[in-house]
Amino acid sequence: MANTIARSGGAGGGSFDFIKILLRGTGQVMFQNSAWTGLLFMIGIFWGAYAEGQGLVGWGALLGVTVSTVTGYLLGFPAKDGEQGLWGFNGVLVGCAFPTFMGNTVWMWLALALCSALTTWVRAGFNNVMAPWKVNSFTFPFVFCTWMFLLAARAMHGLPTTHMADPALPAAFSSLESIRFGDLAVYWLKGIGQVFLINSWVTGICFLAGLFLCSRWAALWAAIGSALALLTVVALKASGSDISDGLYGYSPVLTAIALATVFYKPNFRSALWAVLGILVTVFIQAGMYMLMAPVGIATLTGPFCITTWLFLLPLVRFDDEEKPDHSNWYPENKKHLAAQQPGAKTE
Repeated sequence: MANTIARSGGAGGGSFDFIKILLRGTGQVMFQNSAWTGLLFMIGIFWGAYAEGQGLVGWGALLGVTVSTVTGYLLGFPAKDGEQGLWGFNGVLVGCAFPTFMGNTVWMWLALALCSALTTWVRAGFNNVMAPWKVNSFTFPFVFCTWMFLLAARAMHGLPTTHMADPALPAAFSSLESIRFGDLAVYWLKGIGQVFLINSWVTGICFLAGLFLCSRWAALWAAIGSALALLTVVALKASGSDISDGLYGYSPVLTAIALATVFYKPNFRSALWAVLGILVTVFIQAGMYMLMAPVGIATLTGPFCITTWLFLLPLVRFDDEEKPDHSNWYPENKKHLAAQQPGAKTE
């Protein structure tokens, strides 16, 4: 590990580079290979977590991204993935999820570390399985592993399900009757903040700023994804509490960034594809809410993964003469990504 991350920049260079790798891992949750973006994301996580009275979520995020990244090095996975933060993004989400849903015990922290490490080799395995279809596992290693641990917590008193919803069949709910523009703006920003399970509009601003630093297109489409999802669920009279907490926004945000800016070059056709993807994500999100309610666990970013697979698996050609390859978002595979970054810098 030390040989992989060390640089010739003098004493302390290896440690500094490792910190940048951890921050890139945080940024890669939204497909951004930028330490600066990751830093703003982490600031947003800590701000929102402490503002909600759940400061442990921030520390869980740090632990999760560190454990999952170190695991990649210990297992000898390709160093290029580590340098781009691709071992860290599932782990940081696990770190946010566990303190969000479970009580603060030693066993919770040990389970968090184990689950974060698990996502690293599960990601490698899922990507191997999906490679023939030229798609990526995205955040599904986080979703799958976290679902299993949260379900296991129902059978283990050492993992208190303090903040998890009670299992229940879908029941009646209240929709929003009157909404002011200011309320819509807050719900819109919360939808972006909820990508990391943070219920804070300030966090949403931090995330948009971080995206803008790396890719203005990504920032634009994150904003569009949350806004279009919000307008859709307001029009369709979805649960008012879910709308006000931004819970219909985060998966459409990720779908929008993926389809409009990462796996296709931004243009008119990919924009229409992304808009369709956003709308489909909203319906899959609502359907998965009903599906998961009887076991009382969150959908996490499952709706984003499912929708994005449905839109990428056909390998529709918008930019390429050859069939596109969506199995990764390396710059050499998705050459348009470097051009999206202001100054073409990733640091």
